[in-house]
Amino acid sequence: MQQPLRAACDLRHNYVTEGAAETSKILGIELLRFASALAVLVFHYQHFAFIGTTQQNFVASDQPLYPWLSLFYNQGFYGVEVFWCISGFIFFWKYGRAIADNHLGGFVFFVLRLSRLYPLHFATLLFMAAMQLVYFSMHGNYFVYHYNDPYHFALQLFMASNWGFQAGDSFNGPIWSISIEVIVYAVFFLLLRYLSGSAWLVATLALVAAAVQVLKVSAHPLFTCLMFFFLGCLTAIVYESANKRARARTWISVASVLAVLTLIVTSLFVAIKAKYFLIIFSPALIFLCVTHVPESRLASKILIPAGNVTYASYLLHVPIQIAVVSYCDYTHTAIPFFNPAFFLSFIGFTLLLSHWTYEWFEMPAQRVIRRKLLPTLRGASG
Repeated sequence: MQQPLRAACDLRHNYVTEGAAETSKILGIELLRFASALAVLVFHYQHFAFIGTTQQNFVASDQPLYPWLSLFYNQGFYGVEVFWCISGFIFFWKYGRAIADNHLGGFVFFVLRLSRLYPLHFATLLFMAAMQLVYFSMHGNYFVYHYNDPYHFALQLFMASNWGFQAGDSFNGPIWSISIEVIVYAVFFLLLRYLSGSAWLVATLALVAAAVQVLKVSAHPLFTCLMFFFLGCLTAIVYESANKRARARTWISVASVLAVLTLIVTSLFVAIKAKYFLIIFSPALIFLCVTHVPESRLASKILIPAGNVTYASYLLHVPIQIAVVSYCDYTHTAIPFFNPAFFLSFIGFTLLLSHWTYEWFEMPAQRVIRRKLLPTLRGASG
């Protein structure tokens, strides 16, 4: 057990997401993580137009700063798919070789993920359960997400809210994507440990997941997550290979730029389904960012903290919304939904609270869990 634990500790030298070693590839990933989380945050601003589970007098184009943020307002939902692709890159880059070489066991991998994801999920679940009761007492209906009963609470408790047993979204709705991703984590671990982490196998799994969707074998979002996650893994394989050869790195960068530009120009004339657009766009953008976002002390000071708040901002924005809406209802105050100052205050406060949550709750809770379950892994991040 000692050797795998030591190897797990050494993983932080490959990729540290919680703010230690800073390299250009880390900065590129942190930039994309933040942009993806911000896209979802802006997209969900429309929750302020909900009364119960339906929107009232909502016109998308009337939202604050719409001419500049229309892409996020209309397509921000797809930040989830981009984030799944980013996760695949991070996981393969950080854990791939250690898992394949049997230096990182299943229990250690499980604890690393549990300690990173569960504390904030559990805290926001309890908060949303309480606030949904408060909101229901005022309106006779729940806020945005309808299924807030003991059964769906139990599913949420085990991070199984969207495995296929649910009637619909519940409590802190955005956790749905994390619920799906934890299944993919298990697939990722089993694939690398017992089969292979080769580019061919990773690409095959991504293609199979894509075929399931194209052929309409299943509409379950698990297959979308599998596709984007393993596209991210494949991007990490390509990056690792190209990073050792300057010519290959240049050619792949040029191809990535051309692919992005071609997609953008084509979309001006032909409607491209967002999911298919992102199949090419996400890996290309990830490769460009990890390869070409330059390292600097100033960029590190901005982008590392920005990347650190992504998980908290994802789980905190709906709790903030229900608290604001409930307070306004209690005080009979109209929500200034169309006011840019209110919009910017919501975004700014969410990011600030996320920073505090990361520093004062997420990281301390993570350290406690790892200290208890993996005492020789003290200080490891991931």
